[in-house]
Amino acid sequence: MKLLFAMYLLFSVQPTDLSENISILHNQKEVKSLHRSELTLFPSDQVMLDYSKVDELLDSIDSSTYKPPINAYINEQHQLVSEEVGYRLDERKFLELLYTRYFSGGPATLRIPLQTLHPRVDSELLSSIRTKQIGYYTTTFNTRNKQRSQNIRLASQAINNHVVFPGEIFSFNSVVGKRTTEKGYLPAPVIVKGELSEGIGGGICQVSSTLFNAVDYAKVDIIERYSHSRSVPYVPPNRDATVSWYGPDFTFRNQHNQPILIQSKIYHGTLSISIFSSDAFE
Repeated sequence: MKLLFAMYLLFSVQPTDLSENISILHNQKEVKSLHRSELTLFPSDQVMLDYSKVDELLDSIDSSTYKPPINAYINEQHQLVSEEVGYRLDERKFLELLYTRYFSGGPATLRIPLQTLHPRVDSELLSSIRTKQIGYYTTTFNTRNKQRSQNIRLASQAINNHVVFPGEIFSFNSVVGKRTTEKGYLPAPVIVKGELSEGIGGGICQVSSTLFNAVDYAKVDIIERYSHSRSVPYVPPNRDATVSWYGPDFTFRNQHNQPILIQSKIYHGTLSISIFSSDAFE
């Protein structure tokens, strides 16, 4: 699509003076002064755009202007923090402006066009689904095991304030993401084929198991849940939910008529997960 649009402009607009710069602006400030030769294909018997350089420019502008939207959330003081809209480069409009400026000749100014990105959870929605507790479960862990405690804390933070909309499927692995040392996860004991070994992120199954018991009280549709190959101390037998990035996941569907909110908190050695929704929850 980009190439076809560029070819149309190439043959429909006759270039004049290509020796001047194009000033690219963002928030009224120049972020790049681009000489037309930087986008020109050489050698050539006519002026032509180098589309690989145009793509590089697009990637550079997009990465420098991208601002992800931030969902509304409830902080540790139980206060509702409002959402923030995000922005990203409007590539089609940027290309239109760039091609026009490129072939127009002379000095030119290009203001970066942006698309507004709206968060999936705003303060109005969040305030309406924090009113009715529909599920709750708590487990304890040994805080003296610093590495395992760190992993539990990170996974708890990852699911905290997550909203599952009606008909939506929650995946623990998708929401928490891959457990890596870059994210702060540490080696700790894990159960593999009935035996204890050590792995990055050991301990997060306590979070998935606590979540399973909490949402089970909320009567969601459990889609995927697997027990460990041996009993675990933090939940009764067969009430656990083992997870692994390249293996089992814990998933459920919100089949109710209202969104549900996951609140996951840690206080000393206690992990508490509450499930909330609106007063219209059925």
